[in-house]
Amino acid sequence: MSRKTLLIILIIVVVLVVGLVFGKKAGLFGKDGNLKEVETSTIEKLDIIETVSATGKIQPEVEVKLSSEVSGEIIDLPIKEGQQVDKGDLLVRINPDIIQSGLNRSQAALENTRAGLRQAEASLKEAKLSYDRNKELFNKGVISKAEWDSSVSAYEVAEAAKQSAFYSVKSSQATVNEAKDNLNRTTIYAPMSGTISKLSVELGERVVGTQQMAGTEIVRVANLSNMEVEVDVNENDIVKISLGDSTIVEVDAYLKKQFKGLVTEIANSAESTLSADQVTNFKVKVRILEESYKDLIKDKPESYSPFRPGMTATVDVITNKRENVIGVPISAIVIKSDTSSTVKRSYTKEKLKESDEKFECVFVKDGGAAKLRVIKTGIQDDSNIEITEGLEVGEDVIIGPYNVVTKTLKTGDKVTSKDDKKDKKAEE
Repeated sequence: MSRKTLLIILIIVVVLVVGLVFGKKAGLFGKDGNLKEVETSTIEKLDIIETVSATGKIQPEVEVKLSSEVSGEIIDLPIKEGQQVDKGDLLVRINPDIIQSGLNRSQAALENTRAGLRQAEASLKEAKLSYDRNKELFNKGVISKAEWDSSVSAYEVAEAAKQSAFYSVKSSQATVNEAKDNLNRTTIYAPMSGTISKLSVELGERVVGTQQMAGTEIVRVANLSNMEVEVDVNENDIVKISLGDSTIVEVDAYLKKQFKGLVTEIANSAESTLSADQVTNFKVKVRILEESYKDLIKDKPESYSPFRPGMTATVDVITNKRENVIGVPISAIVIKSDTSSTVKRSYTKEKLKESDEKFECVFVKDGGAAKLRVIKTGIQDDSNIEITEGLEVGEDVIIGPYNVVTKTLKTGDKVTSKDDKKDKKAEE
């Protein structure tokens, strides 16, 4: 036998050995060669709660931002951040010297225009007397037409001058009123009772008024007894949320503690981010219910709040809840377009229209074999999904491994589960 022939035989033997080894590992040979090991779950009725999760920041439901309407230096600041204030308490006083000077000038100008009005009234009175006298003389033919016309013109001029002086007084009075208002605006009082949630200035600092621009925010007064979480909800989930939906709120500052909440506001307009993904979100506000954190405010002052503006919180909005329904793990669901070998049941009268139509299915372990079953689903939570048609309590569905369920498993394949192996060992 030649060396070449021996080499060929050796190669064939090696290939056969390798094939046998891999075939054994793949389950093609041996005692259980045609079995696929799978994970199963027995169907039972359970409760499924569908939620929409979002993360946001805690903020007061009512918070008033205060800015000065006039510019100037802060000369009095009798408050501190976190301090309790009552409605009408003094918060800030701006230096009024310049505005007071302007008020004095406008008051002097008002007196000047009033004097001008009195002078115009006297001139009008004199022109009226001259007008009446010349009218009588003109009717008697004592004076000429030119003299009469001059008298009429003088009277009309005096009357117009008096009218002008009258409106000058009105204008000056308005200027004085404006100056008085500006003087009053140098002091800012609390518009409501609450807590100083933010103080942005210091004593002696200069602030810019809001009369011609945005101005400087000085202080915020908030009612911390009612707190809410503002979250961004994706456009795909916003349609599931309604006003009044119950929520579960988890605050990072209070680990392993859950609070109850209520959806109080849903934005009508979306807010698009400037990122490359162009994510579209809607603002949703959730009130944290006091009944869920009573233990945190026990023996605390009335104004105390366990939450602070800016804290991070996660909200789970309960959008739907089904109790005592048939459900399976989400991992059991597969999407198939070819269901020609599916064991169909009488639960549906619809015919499969097109071969490329997508169907929700599960693999059922029936007598040691996998059978594909078309189903209809309902709501789902993080781990389970509701089955509305196609399955019954007590059936075993195949839930894993993932690659087997989604790629290699087919109707009619023989399968075994870990529970089956345990039963065999117990029998032995």
